[in-house]
Amino acid sequence: MLRVTQIKLPVGHSREILQKALTKRLGVSASSLRSWQIERRAIDARKKPDICYVYTLTAELDREDLYCKKRLPSGVAFYRPSIYRFPYQAPDRMPYRPVIVGAGPAGLFCGWMLARYGFRPILLERGDVVDKRRGKTADFWENGRLDPESNVQFGEGGAGTFSDGKLYTGVKDPSDRNREVMRIFVEAGGDAQILYDAHAHIGTDELGKIVTNIRKQIEAMGGEVHFRTLVKELVIRNGRIAGVQTHDGRVFETEAVILAIGHSARDTFRMLSENHVIMEPKPFAVGVRVQHEQELITRLQYGNGRLDEIGPASYKLHTHTHTGRAVYSFCMCPGGYVINASSSEGMLAVNGMSEQARNSGYANSAIVTSVTPADCLSYIKEECDPLFSGMRFQERLESKAWRAVGGSIPVQRLADFRQGGRNTQGSQAPCVKGQADYADIRPVFPKEISAAILEGMDTFDHQLSGFADDDTLLFGVESRTSSPIRILREADMQNPIKGIFPCGEGAGYAGGITSAAIDGIRSAEAVASSICGNRGLPYTEN
Repeated sequence: MLRVTQIKLPVGHSREILQKALTKRLGVSASSLRSWQIERRAIDARKKPDICYVYTLTAELDREDLYCKKRLPSGVAFYRPSIYRFPYQAPDRMPYRPVIVGAGPAGLFCGWMLARYGFRPILLERGDVVDKRRGKTADFWENGRLDPESNVQFGEGGAGTFSDGKLYTGVKDPSDRNREVMRIFVEAGGDAQILYDAHAHIGTDELGKIVTNIRKQIEAMGGEVHFRTLVKELVIRNGRIAGVQTHDGRVFETEAVILAIGHSARDTFRMLSENHVIMEPKPFAVGVRVQHEQELITRLQYGNGRLDEIGPASYKLHTHTHTGRAVYSFCMCPGGYVINASSSEGMLAVNGMSEQARNSGYANSAIVTSVTPADCLSYIKEECDPLFSGMRFQERLESKAWRAVGGSIPVQRLADFRQGGRNTQGSQAPCVKGQADYADIRPVFPKEISAAILEGMDTFDHQLSGFADDDTLLFGVESRTSSPIRILREADMQNPIKGIFPCGEGAGYAGGITSAAIDGIRSAEAVASSICGNRGLPYTEN
């Protein structure tokens, strides 16, 4: 097989034109091309408005052995594709069934892989199935009725179910787990484009269907999934896990518990601490959601080219303030909505989501600044276990945000945020899921964080002119960027309490849907290794 890189074509080309470009680069006729496919596609907007796609393709030729004896053209190389192989098969007699706590991306992919190779995992999820969860979330957005166990944060698919469904990640995985994640998504109903688009996304309207299909596959392969099942206690004997107890008194005995609890399970973190699970505080980030008209962002990024064929543009921004504090964009949602992402009564957090079409007409992203555990202790100004300083700081911000408008999302023009104390309406309307009203957001934050957000916005305005326009809308408060706590794990992927496998974003080892799913697969490998006694069994394609 051959890999061909840096094939550039204008937006709007056909598949036939792409094939002609491939054969021209290879210097062969179409009749000698046995097969070919797209491996990667990205947008090149450096010479706007002349926007083009940049492709990496793979191809198989007739008599490829003779072709490779010649001097290969520029950008063409021999290629042996890697295929992910799970290294273990469950033994005929299982000593125990692994228990996975949480059915977000990390838990689902861990469960899928274990089920696929015969380990019959048991998944325990505190929230509801997707369809029921969607109904409760819609009721919360419309009527303010919050179910603390089933909401934007908790339930089948985890927090990522209510998001843009972005599937790109900076994780470099030589074992090709990344592509395996995409393959499983496609097998469960995802568009095949996610296998090669550099900035692949699914959209929250499609993601729920795919998550449900993954769960049904787990069940069909011998796994179990229990919803409305909150883990309340660990069973530990002689320094090892022996099981978990749920809210209804049931005990699931096991010697392997995968903690894929998500970044918002504050009660579970406290329970783990009471059970002497080794954890540590970690840095995270807080800030606001900002909203712009999508047409502005797309024009700034792509010029006035063929915008209807490219789709809405995104951005990724990063800077440091004069004090050295990082400020950056996070979870950018083209054509999306700002959503009320609360999971606790009396507290308000926001996030962003887009549907597959990304057609709301507005762009939003978090603009956040980094905070350390020491920052959090100084900001909350009270006696606090240092482990929970980040959680307490999040709760403090979310409580202030809730009180700003009595539970609605507080929104403010950037011009008013600069001055503080003003609440005027501008040219934009808030594009939200949930109730929103104008309020002064600035008092929600410590002054250092407000100053960092403003300095960052001004810097970003130099990169994208109009980004810090007076009518740019700010929504508070973006507090759930990542987990404020890391559950420690050692080289064998286990906590010092053996049999506990911390996993995914909530445990502090991922930062998004794809990286969490990859970590879920890694955890599945570690669990399978512990069950099989570190002896990899032959791979079999069932």
